[in-house]
Amino acid sequence: MASTQTAGEAVARIAYISSHVILSIQPALAIDTEFSKHLHKYSASRLPGLVAKEAPEVVSLRHNVDPLLSAFQPLRSGKLVSVTTSSSVLLPSIPHLYKLAHYPIVLHVSLHPSTTSPDYSDITAIRQSGFIFLQSETLQEAQDLALSAHALAIKSGRGVIHFFDPQNSRDDTPIETEDRTLVRAVLGLDSSGGLQPADDESTPLYVDDGRRATISERTSPASRGRQSKQDNSEDASPQRVIDKGSTGAASSVGSSVRESSADSRPTVSSATSVESTIVRPVNSDDIYEFLSTIWSKIRQATGRSYQAFEYTGPENAESALFIFGSTGLFVDELGATQSSDEFARCGLVTARLYRPWNGPQLAASLPASVTRIAVLEQIRRKTTRWGPVLLDVLTSLRTGSSASGSPLVVGHQLGYIEPATVRQALRGIFQNLASPTPIQNLEVGSREGPRKSPDQPNLAQPKMESAYMKMLDQIFGERLYLANRLDAANAGISATVAASPEYGFGSLLARSERRHRFINEVKTAAATRAFATEQPRSWLSKWALNAEDPAIVNAIAPDVISRLSVDGSRLASTLLESKSLFFKESQWLIGSDAWAYDIGNSGVHHVLASGANVNMLIIDSQPWSERAAADAVRRKKDIGLYAMNYGNAYVASVAVYGSYTQVLEAIIEADKFHGPSVVVAYLPYNKEDDSPLTVLQETKKAIDLGYWPLYRWNPNNEENGEPNFSLDSERIKQELEEFLKRDNYLTQLMNRHPKFAANLSESYGTEVRALQKRKAKDAYNAMLESLYGAPMTILFASDNGNAEGLAKRLGNRGKARGLKTMVMAMDDYPLEDLSTEENIILITSTAGQGEFPQNGRAFWDAVKDTTELDLSQTRYAVFALGDSHYWPRKEDKHYYNKPGKDLDARITLLGGQKLVDVGLGDDQDPDSYQTGYGEWEPRLWQALGVDKVEGLPEEPPPITNEDIKIQSNFLRGTIAEGLQDTSTGAISASDQQLTKFHGTYMQDDRDLRDERKAQGLEPAYAFMIRCRLNGGVATPTQWLQMDSISSSYGNETMKLTTRQTFQFHGVVKSKLKSAMRGINKALMTTIAACGDVNRNIMVSPLPTRSAFHRDVHRVSAKISDHLLPSTTAYHEIWLKDNDSDEKQTKVAGDAVMDQEPLYGPTYLPRKFKITIAVPPHNDTDVYAHDIGLIAIKDAEGKRLEGFNVLVGGGMGVTHNNKKTYPRTGSMLGYASAAQIHLVCEKIMLVQRDHGDRKNRKHARLKYTIDDMGVDVFRSKVEELLEAKFESPRPFEFKSNIDTFGWQKDEFGMNHFLMFIENGRVEDTAEFPMKTGLREIAKVHQGDFRLTPNQHLCLSSVPDEDLDMIKGMLKQYKLDNLQFSGLRLSSSACVAFPTCGLAMAESERYLPELISKLEGCLEDNGLRQDSIVMRMTGCPNGCARPWLAEVAFVGKAYGAYNMYLGGGYHGQRLNKLYRSSIMEEEILGIMKPLLKRYALEREEGERFGDFVIRIGMIKATKEGKTFHEDVAEEESDAE
Repeated sequence: MASTQTAGEAVARIAYISSHVILSIQPALAIDTEFSKHLHKYSASRLPGLVAKEAPEVVSLRHNVDPLLSAFQPLRSGKLVSVTTSSSVLLPSIPHLYKLAHYPIVLHVSLHPSTTSPDYSDITAIRQSGFIFLQSETLQEAQDLALSAHALAIKSGRGVIHFFDPQNSRDDTPIETEDRTLVRAVLGLDSSGGLQPADDESTPLYVDDGRRATISERTSPASRGRQSKQDNSEDASPQRVIDKGSTGAASSVGSSVRESSADSRPTVSSATSVESTIVRPVNSDDIYEFLSTIWSKIRQATGRSYQAFEYTGPENAESALFIFGSTGLFVDELGATQSSDEFARCGLVTARLYRPWNGPQLAASLPASVTRIAVLEQIRRKTTRWGPVLLDVLTSLRTGSSASGSPLVVGHQLGYIEPATVRQALRGIFQNLASPTPIQNLEVGSREGPRKSPDQPNLAQPKMESAYMKMLDQIFGERLYLANRLDAANAGISATVAASPEYGFGSLLARSERRHRFINEVKTAAATRAFATEQPRSWLSKWALNAEDPAIVNAIAPDVISRLSVDGSRLASTLLESKSLFFKESQWLIGSDAWAYDIGNSGVHHVLASGANVNMLIIDSQPWSERAAADAVRRKKDIGLYAMNYGNAYVASVAVYGSYTQVLEAIIEADKFHGPSVVVAYLPYNKEDDSPLTVLQETKKAIDLGYWPLYRWNPNNEENGEPNFSLDSERIKQELEEFLKRDNYLTQLMNRHPKFAANLSESYGTEVRALQKRKAKDAYNAMLESLYGAPMTILFASDNGNAEGLAKRLGNRGKARGLKTMVMAMDDYPLEDLSTEENIILITSTAGQGEFPQNGRAFWDAVKDTTELDLSQTRYAVFALGDSHYWPRKEDKHYYNKPGKDLDARITLLGGQKLVDVGLGDDQDPDSYQTGYGEWEPRLWQALGVDKVEGLPEEPPPITNEDIKIQSNFLRGTIAEGLQDTSTGAISASDQQLTKFHGTYMQDDRDLRDERKAQGLEPAYAFMIRCRLNGGVATPTQWLQMDSISSSYGNETMKLTTRQTFQFHGVVKSKLKSAMRGINKALMTTIAACGDVNRNIMVSPLPTRSAFHRDVHRVSAKISDHLLPSTTAYHEIWLKDNDSDEKQTKVAGDAVMDQEPLYGPTYLPRKFKITIAVPPHNDTDVYAHDIGLIAIKDAEGKRLEGFNVLVGGGMGVTHNNKKTYPRTGSMLGYASAAQIHLVCEKIMLVQRDHGDRKNRKHARLKYTIDDMGVDVFRSKVEELLEAKFESPRPFEFKSNIDTFGWQKDEFGMNHFLMFIENGRVEDTAEFPMKTGLREIAKVHQGDFRLTPNQHLCLSSVPDEDLDMIKGMLKQYKLDNLQFSGLRLSSSACVAFPTCGLAMAESERYLPELISKLEGCLEDNGLRQDSIVMRMTGCPNGCARPWLAEVAFVGKAYGAYNMYLGGGYHGQRLNKLYRSSIMEEEILGIMKPLLKRYALEREEGERFGDFVIRIGMIKATKEGKTFHEDVAEEESDAE
């Protein structure tokens, strides 16, 4: 049988099975207590409880966020609540304890500090709060009394505090786990239900709400007023009633009704024998009675007996120890007493029931022979002369019948006692006790106790909160003064108190007063002649005049100090003793969201009311959650709004993971504001060790949904004619303004009706969403009323549009057959109408690990959980779309089309009548899902009786990309009109395809999809803009302009892409045109950066050969310009003013006359990419592109002569579709530099004319070449070129990664290639990269070269600027290259949250994965070894993963395909090693493999070659064999 090891575990188990809700109070969410580690384990395993129908809810709370406030809402809703906490929480919670005492709540309290000397004064300080107090000492007692506490709370309706010293039972023998049958019997679960909700009209926090636990007794008039002696029988216990003011609401938690004792007395007349009911409060006698019944049941079941006071020792004892503290050492020592010992005839008394105190039972528990009692109180914080327990004992023994002949009682203060000195301590106690004049309050042991145990958690700031601290340090430097800094030394003050904001505010006021006095001292000194020289006087006068101006006074303070230092006079020395006061500090207080629960009593109110010039940074760490919004009592106050209403403070709401720039602005403005400043900073986390990615996602959700708006409010702006309020979260500006207007009205309503506060403040978007569903469906039904035929409702769940398109097509075909059809997303459908449908068709695709698509998850969750839907009158059919090869492992095959199968089974279970069997569309079929659908649809029409309808109209063919291009009028479409549509942040589907040609993609923030959908909002649409930057070379001016564009129009970051260019994300539609113009003003463009055209041409950065780089770059520019589209649509849409007088030649009315001499009206079948590599560096991955040009030097090896030409490279793949594959380029031959632009043109033209325009997955040049053959393709190019390719020239590649650090070229110019992880240029508190590069660009005279591996080369730095540039690189940490070779060789695409194709994380996850591997690299001596690792979120290959030595390609969220064996020089494709593996399996494969590589590799052998040599993977010879001989075969079986 399982055993219980510790008291914390025993208590946690009892609390878990005996409660609906357990509040686990912890010093930090990442630090477990003796309770929480067990509670979290039970909760994670969904261990069932006894009280809760399912697993109880475990809520983790930090100790400093007013945690007991969270108990009221579940208690008032009728739930049984328990709390596990340390004693440190009790005193701050006193206002709540007096109210909670009248609810059936149990607080399990571990006495702290949890060393060998805990402090019991936290218990005595709250002894009058109304709670019942139980104390346990041993491990077995902890289990039994924890159970007793819960049973007593249920029976009495009162709060119970069960406290214990965890160290006291540390060495106890493990016990058996609780007997659930006994627990059920003791709790009375078989005869009682749960607590009924309280009928509260209001829920004040600190005012007594009138709730009382009462007893209802039925009695006859003859027995009224008399105390029945029979009431103490075990089977006669009263019925408890909860009294709320004048309302008495009977609870079902009580036990049997107290019987009248009238039948045991003489019979009275019938006129006086009528029973009546008396309701009275639960008193001490009732509690003793309840507890006696509980302990009797435990005794009968286990033989273990408990009393209110436990006496152990001889029956003829002459003296006794009453210990209110840790008893373990004394029990052991007294148990080993010899008959000759002076304390041989001594007993020991402890209180099991501390409150209510039962004096008579204490007297009865003592042997009559006891004449002296030593009371030992383990109380450190003594506030009265006599200890509270001593007074209790004296009162009990010297009043009533026990007063005469009562024993002598002597009080002692018990401190920490070393185990070796216990006997000595006992002797001291008994010597004092036996003395004719004993000393009262004699201290026994050390008051302070031992030093803190090493396992006790230190008070520490969460690591992620250091972001704000670092920003303060960066901005203010030595000027910064944090009044409540954790590591500050404060004599006589504990670290906890010194770190509190309230203490810090007091110290700031004292510090301000000290500086005011110092200013007066300086003024006086300046007027005297006590200095040795005259210079100090003039400097001090100047300083005193500007003492409150930080800019001036901080500039002259060093000079003042310098003059005083050389003066040497006594007065100068006196002033220098306070030299720090010569500076005007930026003074800050750091607070937490704990201040937001009771603003009127917190430091916020005190600072605002004082008007002092104090800056407050309040860090709010609570993630946005429905639970917080639903708990009206727990709901935090808006500190920002409170401070703004006060009117005298600067207020800002910021989020470092939302807008770094806005945080900087707010902190600087707060410092400049003269008066109180409140900066409320958001940093949401569930645990202090949450990853930055989690914090980022939570922050974005909160900002986007309006839960955490970014704003600044400066009441002084009005004087300057500027608005006081500045909203910085631009995307939701209009929504937030509407919310603020509504909030003013709702606040008044909530104040009048607090009971409805949670409902009123519930998300407005939720209500809107429900109305939208209802109105949409009603409007559609009304429109269909005039139609004939049976109704057919089609609901779809779709991620990529296939299921949606299929549903709409089915709807159109149904209409053509005379059916009344309605098509909508599953989540848009009101579920309550499902049972009213006659025919319902459900079409769903498969997402993730067999999950529903996002627009069907809420529908499925509701259908899955409902038990009320009756679909017996509803006919239904299901069609599912999936991929049978997506999960190659047999154990994962059940994920294939799982949503559709689950939906079919659930609808059947709810009584639905199946029209046809579930249809399964498989991407592996010849026509993909259409194969299965083609068989399923006819059967559906047959089941509906509309299969033989004649005269059906022909369906128009689906619109393809080719149709969109040819109808676009040379890429115009309706883009201009779509940009002017302010009703949505999106553009039309066809325009989304066309804007790619203009260099921009429409995306939405996938971190926010679910939340925005729940709020009734459209996705957070924004646009990605990609520049066309030939060869990746930009001037410093262009860099500064790109930096400005990213901050003004984007998400404040820049992405250096694997296409060697700039990319901006988060550009909303209203700013798109301005951003495009800004890019063009920088003499750059975005046209043809995307789309079915030739894109940005890549060139090796080549820092060591500047002349050769110029030659190559010049050729690349010539090719780029030659292949640029000719349409004027780009200029018209983005650059021309609407009111411009520019004229265009038009024909046939309003049609613009345009032409594309190279591309034609349909452009290319797919995208077209060209790159140039310069041996020995293949840093552009020359084999991976449609055209790869290998630069060949002249005979002298100095200048460019020509190029070897590769064709047919490409990276795009579709998972498990073996018809798609990556391919490395094939050699065509050599061409001269003068003719290479024409060679590229002819290759492109052959692809234009022969590429597949029907199947876009087969449209790239690589498939054209494989279909035609390399020789045939070469001949067609040569035919157009009218020339033959020469034989390729020899070359050699040695690497395809960047060469980091400083290098010199042949002209003596310096180049520095810096590491930019995954190309993301941004500012963080730890690394102000973007700021550093901006400052460098202001002084740099050379250029910036972006690399294809997403890094940056600072080029052409002259020697005279070298020291300055090196200093700036060091200042901003940009010179740091101390990274592992694996990290330096890594690359990742953007993926989540912006890429619509991403299946998994990439850029945000790869750094974390590498960090988890770097320890293994270090251990095996591989830290400096270059291993090319790449990661992408989907198989389209933006980071060119198929050429990496090890690659991870996203397949589902958190799951990746793993590929091994790519060539280090970028010349060989890798091959699938494992499919759909998670992080744990990745690490399990990589760590042993890296160790084996370190031990078994040959000299100079690269990782990709090694895994092939040892047989882990087979080499991929060409693209067509990419899917052959993989290490993990994909099975066709389900």
